[in-house]
Amino acid sequence: MSAGHAHDHAPASFDRAFGIGIALNIAFVAIEAFYGWKINSLALLADAGHNLSDVIGLVLAWGGALAGRLRPDARHTYGWKRASILAAFINALLLLVAMGSLAWEAVHRLQSPQPVEGVTIMAVAAIGIVVNTATALLFMRGRKSDLNIRGAFLHMAADALVSAGVVVAGGLALAFGWAWLDPVVSLLIAAVIVVGTWNLFKQSLHLLFDGVPEGVDLHAVRALLESLPGVARVSDLHVWAMGTSEIALTAHLVMPEGGGDDHFLAHATDELHEHFEIRHVTLQVTRAPLGNGCMPLPADTAHNAHGHGHGPDHVHAQARSVA
Repeated sequence: MSAGHAHDHAPASFDRAFGIGIALNIAFVAIEAFYGWKINSLALLADAGHNLSDVIGLVLAWGGALAGRLRPDARHTYGWKRASILAAFINALLLLVAMGSLAWEAVHRLQSPQPVEGVTIMAVAAIGIVVNTATALLFMRGRKSDLNIRGAFLHMAADALVSAGVVVAGGLALAFGWAWLDPVVSLLIAAVIVVGTWNLFKQSLHLLFDGVPEGVDLHAVRALLESLPGVARVSDLHVWAMGTSEIALTAHLVMPEGGGDDHFLAHATDELHEHFEIRHVTLQVTRAPLGNGCMPLPADTAHNAHGHGHGPDHVHAQARSVA
């Protein structure tokens, strides 16, 4: 026998946020690069390069979000949801490479500091505070439910803080004539961004290799399934991210006394959704263990994290009796 139920809740669209954010940041990159070149400020030029990488990151994130909404077909039965994970990974990788280049140039500039125009730096950076804060606010509501959107939010929020730091550096350079402060601020910018980006890089790489998503403790999932009435054993338990906002699960439940009707399956999927935000569930129910299952999960491989995913509900449930 088989049974299933589904709830379709499409992820919130951030198309308008991406469009506005990209337009604002392209304009700011042009302003920042022009004045950085005009006054020979490495801090402004470096931040312009970083903001350009953010534009590329926003484009990638938008492309990943759009691809994730493509419907599944006979060739891609899950659709293109993983594109959002790939976009988050490339976004993080680009930032890390850009910050490495920035740090290298700043170290060389420290060896021969050059005077900069503090007033111009402060004025341009102040524009950056406004632009980056406005862009970050566009993604604020989706930052907790989607790794791809969280990446966009964190980059813009970090940029706003960095721009504030540049304003302070410009003021100090203007007041005290500290030419060395410009490359030092560049190094601080690089450090702040690397720290903020590293977690995004690790998470996206983890999900690319079907790692258990944050917020899902695999042992707790197993315990929940084993606590269901009639379940004697759980095997072939797999949890992975279909995209940055949707978690999938498959498992084999051994129920010697039979069971696995529609009510049982509905209750199981609702429990998984409520406790772990797992929305795409496939359960196989048999009376006896199957001989070709995966090895049970070792006791020391628990994956504990924080956070939840949100996305479309697609629940498939299968129950099969084995004599």
